[in-house]
Amino acid sequence: MKLKRIAATLLASAMVVGLAACGGGSSSSSGGTASTGSGGTKPSAGGSLTINIWDSNQQAGLQEIVDDWSKTSGVSAKIEVVDWDNYWTLLEAGASGGTMPDVFWMHSNTVQKYMENDILLDLTDYVAKDSSIDMSKYYEGVTELYTRKSDGKTFALPKDHDTIALLYNKAIFDKYGVSYPTEEWTWEDMYEAAKKITEESKGEVYGMAMNSSNNQDGWYNLIYSYGGKVITDDHKGTTIGSAESKAGMEMMRKLLTVGAPQSVVAETGTDSLFMSSKCAMITQGSWMINTFYKAENHADYYWSLLPYADLNGNGKCEKEERWSAYNGLGWAACAKTKNPDACYSLIAYLCSEAGQKKQAELGVTMGGMKGISDSFSGAFKGMDVSAFIKAEDFSLYFRPYTRNTTVWEDALQQKGAFLDPWQDPSDADLMAKACDNAQKIIEDAIAAE
Repeated sequence: MKLKRIAATLLASAMVVGLAACGGGSSSSSGGTASTGSGGTKPSAGGSLTINIWDSNQQAGLQEIVDDWSKTSGVSAKIEVVDWDNYWTLLEAGASGGTMPDVFWMHSNTVQKYMENDILLDLTDYVAKDSSIDMSKYYEGVTELYTRKSDGKTFALPKDHDTIALLYNKAIFDKYGVSYPTEEWTWEDMYEAAKKITEESKGEVYGMAMNSSNNQDGWYNLIYSYGGKVITDDHKGTTIGSAESKAGMEMMRKLLTVGAPQSVVAETGTDSLFMSSKCAMITQGSWMINTFYKAENHADYYWSLLPYADLNGNGKCEKEERWSAYNGLGWAACAKTKNPDACYSLIAYLCSEAGQKKQAELGVTMGGMKGISDSFSGAFKGMDVSAFIKAEDFSLYFRPYTRNTTVWEDALQQKGAFLDPWQDPSDADLMAKACDNAQKIIEDAIAAE
């Protein structure tokens, strides 16, 4: 999930200017005082809330869940979709004196600054009084993300989590006589298959496609498979320049030599290349399933587990040799909403076991609560998406982040870092040098935080 850089000055100014009013009605009391019980805080009847998200694929399913809540709460709420770039622009403007939605999504790239500047409604007391919410039931990485480290306060509840899988076009594999991906595939197997398709098609079809912005859903996973870490577990360092990380990125470089050139990827995009049958394989996140499920040639599309790195050479996949990133959005509310009780009640319902199960059953996303996502596998008739669930049987790592994630994340995609070997993957030394440069970029960015 790619993110436009947030202007630090805008967020900082929110502390001086003060927060804007939010869009909801004013039928409720101040935050943290309403009664609790099954389904969370119960707001006073009446009023309305505004909800903003950035993914149109999720709108219909989420609105159905919101409508269920409205029937019992008496508060109307409508979801509006704002495209990814404009979403953050509008929130920035709202944080600096404009109007913010009442309820909205938060993301790992941005939430640290929003929490630090008190832009989000503090949910801590609500959760403490709500017997329907047990924070231990959610994925730890997502819960930790939306908890402010300085005081342990909670500013969003886990909406979902996602994993990564390999997407391939079976018709292309058939055409060029290449065996389909299996759960036993190594990254080397993926390379050999991509190489054969590219060569057999004489470059008319690329065996795979990826670019430097495909981090969570792409090259991050190779680094972890080979034993490296983009960001250490304490969020204070990196091992991206280590021998292990370099081995993962060397494998990435090999894949790029038989994949779509960066010039083609930059012009067309990996998803478009795949859906136009110009590319046989990409790696993608579970949040994108609907895009491919609804595509014209979806009957040819199949999902498989990400390949693994056979580090011990025993020909079997050990748990620590196959890694998938996972991330999770959070449902948050505006700190100055006129209806804080209703906001929390809605968030609690969306994140309740019932809300999470319905989210999975409707194929919106996998749950933020553990043990909820099995029904997600059956939400897409005719398409087997179980690879995303199976990924959890191996090793998951939370999407790398620090206080200012976008500073180093953006820099890694530029010249002087990974853009150079992406543009010229024939040079192994260039990729190794990029890893060394990336080590310094991240270390310097963390030091400046």
